[in-house]
Formats: sequence, C-alpha cells, structure tokens
Amino acid sequence: MKLGMGLVGPGFIAAHHLDAVRRLGNVEVIGIAGSSLESAKKRARELNAGQAYAGYRELLADPAVHVVHNTTPNHLHREVSLAALRAGKHVISDKPLAATMQEARELYEAAQKANVAHVVTFNYRGYPLVQQARAMIAKGKIGQSVFVHGCYLQDWLTDERAYTWRLDPKLGGASSALGDIGSHWCDLAEHVTGARIVAVLADLHTVVPVREAPDTSAKAFAGAAKSAGKRRKITSEDLASVLLRFDNGARGCVTVGQVLPGHKNDLRLEVNGREGSLAWRQEQPNELWMGHHAKANTVLTRDPSLLEPSVRGYAHLPAGHPEAWADAFRNVIADAYAWIRGGARPEAKPVALPTFADGYRNSLLVDAMLKSHAAGGLWQPVENPLETKRTTRKCG
Repeated sequence: MKLGMGLVGPGFIAAHHLDAVRRLGNVEVIGIAGSSLESAKKRARELNAGQAYAGYRELLADPAVHVVHNTTPNHLHREVSLAALRAGKHVISDKPLAATMQEARELYEAAQKANVAHVVTFNYRGYPLVQQARAMIAKGKIGQSVFVHGCYLQDWLTDERAYTWRLDPKLGGASSALGDIGSHWCDLAEHVTGARIVAVLADLHTVVPVREAPDTSAKAFAGAAKSAGKRRKITSEDLASVLLRFDNGARGCVTVGQVLPGHKNDLRLEVNGREGSLAWRQEQPNELWMGHHAKANTVLTRDPSLLEPSVRGYAHLPAGHPEAWADAFRNVIADAYAWIRGGARPEAKPVALPTFADGYRNSLLVDAMLKSHAAGGLWQPVENPLETKRTTRKCG
C-alpha cells in the first residue's frame, strides 16, 4: 500500500521533500497547504503536488494523508506538528524542532504519547561517508576520541541589504546562526562520535547589526532580499565560536558564521582519536580523510564495496559516480518511511534516523550556548532530562 503524504509550508525546502518522497516510489503526494488557498494552489501547480488545501487543519482532516511534512517557518513548527500528532499523523519536521526549548520539550513529550513516527530532518546524517565515520569510530578504528572540531560557514547574509525571516526573533527564534546551521553541526558531531556534549562556552557576535529589510519578510536563502527598505536592528548572532566538553572526556570546538565571503555551505567535522583521525567536508562529500601518526594519511573515496556492511545501503551509485546533498536528504526520508512501514515501533527505528528526541536534545544545546554567552562567556552545563543515567553510546 502506498502511504499518502501531505506537506505544510511550501517554501524553499518543500521541493526537496517532494523530490525525496518521489524517489522512494512507494509514497503518494496527496497535496500541500500554505498560508492561503491561493498560495497553496500556486505552489501545487508549480511543484505538481496534488491538491491544494486552504490551511493545514484541512490537510490534517484528509484521511488520505498518513504522513505530514512540516516545512513551515520556525515559529509555526510547534503549532503544526502538535496538531498533526494529535490527529494521529506521522510527522517529519524540518529543524529546529520548535522555536524555543520549552516548545521542543512539549513536542517531544507529545510524540512519545502519540505512537506515531516523529522525525527531524538533520539531513547530513544521510551521507554514506558520515555513516562510515560513525561505524569506524564505534568499532574503535581511531581509538578513544579526544578532540572533536569543525565549522559550518556560509556567506549568504554577508550583504547588509540581505534580509530573511530567520533574523526576526519572532519568526526564527532567539538564535540565528547557531539555531540554523550550528544545530546541524552539533547533531552531526554527537551522532558520529556517539558522545554527548555536556558543557559549552560560547562567544556570539552580530557582525551586521543593522540591515535594510523589505516591508514583507523574504524567503530564506535564495529569496533573501537585497533591495533598499526599512532599516532593522539585528539582535541575533551571525557569527559564533563555541568550546565543547563531551561526556567521554573529549574536548571540542565549533565555529559558525553566515557572513563569511566565499563560504557557501562549508560544513566540516573532524574527530581526532588516540590511534587515528577522521575528517569529512560537506562540499566534498564523497571523500573521508583518515589521518595516521606513523604511516601515510589516506583518503577513502565513496565506493559501496569498501564501506562497512551497515553503511552500503546509503550509497546508491557505483564508485566514481558522485552522490551529494539531495541523495543524503533522500536517505533520511527513506529511513523515515521505512520506520513508518515498520509500525513506528521504537525498536524498528533505523539507527541513523533523527527523531523528536534528537530535536529536543538539540534545542537544549542551543539554549545552553545562548545562556553561556549571556553570562559573559562562562561554561554552561547542558541539561539532559531525557536520560538520567547514561554511558557513552555504542553505535552499530
């Protein structure tokens, strides 16, 4: 039986959700809901996305919709996801899970009671070589991890005339760079290492404190406006550096910025162990660097035949045929629908699939970083109410 999906919030990322489910071949696109029936009709035509709904509640009332993809702006995540959970629908939400830590906790708790699949699209987990690094670390191939570091750098907000709803705290939340892209890096670091960040020391900065904004908030990314308009004071960070402590004793650091010329989508993660190192860069996703002390460094190029058996399902093309962002996104969506078809039972969840628990966990990290900076750059513990007793996770 084909599962029916409905999409709420047909903006930038919506087309990629639709592309991913269409590539699965066993999901039917039922329709989309936008801010109005007119906008939904327009996007439904543009994306060939089936029926247009007057609003998300009308979409939720349709029994043909089994899975709801929530791609609305951050401030609507709680409202739409909570309604979908209460309607008994499976939910796939863009990150962040919600605009605040309190809302994220509410959604996490609601998801636990709903007995449906609940997924947050931390899509960088879907890269084959990310899963390869994770498997190698879990098997002890680099020894005990001692240093976890990297960055997520972009330049799309460099121009002071660029403006997006993500910079408005009422729409995007209190954090900009950390909440938008730092969240991805932190999720990736914890997922790959199997360790948890337990304390942070953050230094946040607003490089462009005043921007020229249009009267109506522009779409994120490609739609960022660059025309003269009302001057707006920016209170959220566009540059941040954070020191990290992990529960396995490792130290770390991450730099995040969205005003750095020449950096388009420059996510990098490196893990240094006592016996070796691993490094991966999102803009060169088909290569995994492996560092050694007493022998030559090597580079593993994505080749299904050379990957760990548990990883091969994430690589779909033969060696020499590059796979990239859309393929990784498809892998996460494929895991989500595999979980749904497995009855959304906790024990049936694919290991690499991020859930509302991960989304809530991530909101706690960003909240701790904001608190650290507000306190003048002091170490801030990260709350961990999800687990009272925990040892470092082992990854299969």
